[in-house]
Amino acid sequence: MRFCELKQKEVINVCTCRSLGCISDLEIDCHSGAILALIVPGPGKLCWFLGRDTEFIIPWDCIEQIGDDIILVRIKEDDCKKPCL
Repeated sequence: MRFCELKQKEVINVCTCRSLGCISDLEIDCHSGAILALIVPGPGKLCWFLGRDTEFIIPWDCIEQIGDDIILVRIKEDDCKKPCL
C-alpha cells in the first residue's frame, strides 16, 4: 500500500466510535524503515477551522485493522494527543 492510499482512509477510534480524521503524516524509524506511528491532525481551534493546536500520534501497535475505506484504532485519545510543533 502506498502512502497516498493510506492518507485517504478515515481513522476511527473503536473505543469511542469517533472519527479522528485522516492521516497527514507518518513517523518512521530511519534505521529499519518501519512505520512507528500514524499522525492525524487534531480538531481546529474554532469549529474545526483556523489551524490546529494538537495532533494525534497513534502508535502502530494500536491499529486494529486497515480496511478499504477506514483504519480502526484502539487508543485513549488523551494519551496520544500532542501539541503541534
